[in-house]
Amino acid sequence: MPTYYPPGGFHFKVEFVGVDGADSDTEQRFQEVSGLNFEIETEELKEGGENRFSYKLPKRAKYPNLVLKRGLLQGTALLDWCKSAMNTWFTVIIYDFKPADIIVTLLDEADKPAAVWNVVQAYPVSWKTSDFRAQDNSIVIETLELAYQYFERKI
Repeated sequence: MPTYYPPGGFHFKVEFVGVDGADSDTEQRFQEVSGLNFEIETEELKEGGENRFSYKLPKRAKYPNLVLKRGLLQGTALLDWCKSAMNTWFTVIIYDFKPADIIVTLLDEADKPAAVWNVVQAYPVSWKTSDFRAQDNSIVIETLELAYQYFERKI
């Protein structure tokens, strides 16, 4: 039986399904992905006469925002998608924004999928850049934060 080694967390890609122009290799590369986790909310129930413990009943899953970070790019399809969301939320005239499904793929050393997560109906809630500092010699990082309904792990 061959020895199994868990994959490294440094080789991955992020695909935006349904965002025009976001299928290029440049658009899919990020430095960091976080927020692929969930918690089950619980409700505490205290039963009369039982003082040793209380029941914790499951309610629903709670998902944090998905956070993507990468070096600042100019003229990207994702930035246009974010601008479309902003224009849709704050105007009454134009409503052309569509949420996107996102596929996060962890790749092995042969560029084959080691794990795949499908993030459903994501939309941007925050876009920001890192601070500019004259004393630092660092690249500018853009951070895209996305709300979504839920995710499923496919592999």
